[in-house]
Amino acid sequence: MGINLVRYLLDKGHEVRSYDIAPFTYPEADQISVLQGDIRDTTLHDVAFEGIDTVVHCAAALPLADQAEIMSTNVDGTQLMLQASQDRGIDRFIHISSTAVYGIPDHHPLVESDPMVGVGPYGESKVQAEHLCAEYRDKGLLLPILRPKSFVGPERLGAFELLYDFASNGHNFPVLGSGDNLYQLLDVEDLSQAVYLCATNPPEIANDTFNVGAERFGSLRQSFQAVLDRAGHGKRIIGVPAAPAIWTLRVLEALHLSPLYKWIYETASKDSFVSIDRLTERLGFAPKYSNEEALIRNYEWYLKNLSTISTHAGVTHRVPWKKGALALVRFFM
Repeated sequence: MGINLVRYLLDKGHEVRSYDIAPFTYPEADQISVLQGDIRDTTLHDVAFEGIDTVVHCAAALPLADQAEIMSTNVDGTQLMLQASQDRGIDRFIHISSTAVYGIPDHHPLVESDPMVGVGPYGESKVQAEHLCAEYRDKGLLLPILRPKSFVGPERLGAFELLYDFASNGHNFPVLGSGDNLYQLLDVEDLSQAVYLCATNPPEIANDTFNVGAERFGSLRQSFQAVLDRAGHGKRIIGVPAAPAIWTLRVLEALHLSPLYKWIYETASKDSFVSIDRLTERLGFAPKYSNEEALIRNYEWYLKNLSTISTHAGVTHRVPWKKGALALVRFFM
């Protein structure tokens, strides 16, 4: 998300500072202020917040990280950033949460007032971080919260690299269940638009919590099939029985032999979509990309950058996650 948001803001004519634990290795480095460091390092906060009027907090440890690291980064790190913003009189703090705060839902569409039920350390950390945000909002900090669906676009890999790898190498791709469940995604450019709307709209309408997702989406089968069609090998989405597959994935996760975590595989065969009415009606959000368009845009970026992708390291959305035992699935597809 970070690099896409940087590019979006630069196109809008804004000055930008990147504060990230990872090196900023993009061509835009000479157009922005770059600070490399951990958000939990309070010795860097004076430099980080100097001259800043709006903070977009999207730093997080992902679900594949160690539980202690997830809680330390996503909860403790968020509190440190909130306190630093309040102490320095920051005008606006935009917190990037996740629809993972809804847990495994029993109804759709999900709305912002639905209960928050975290699944696993990552989901729990996102719920706790939102509780902290609510406390600081009560203290007077102007604090829009965005809950995006899983987003894709240039630079995005992570779990989606499984789909792109199968597609580019001419394999069918498995989905849990029939694949006919409605599943909403989000293009990162549309997420950047939502951030910008939260940053520029009047406080009285922006100081709230908003779901973010594609406006046009269909079934998981339709969305993923668009990528296979774009690959041109004539391959298809193959449904596999959900119950035995989920039990297998639970075991593989426990053995650290799968990159897929509970929230992904427990929801992959179910409907998963949120209402974006609050964001569209109140802030004028107008998403540009459908599920299929977002995935194809991401896939085309993947093909263009395939030769350099494997050189990255770490567990982030910018790198392909280790496939583990799932690499064997290709031979049956």
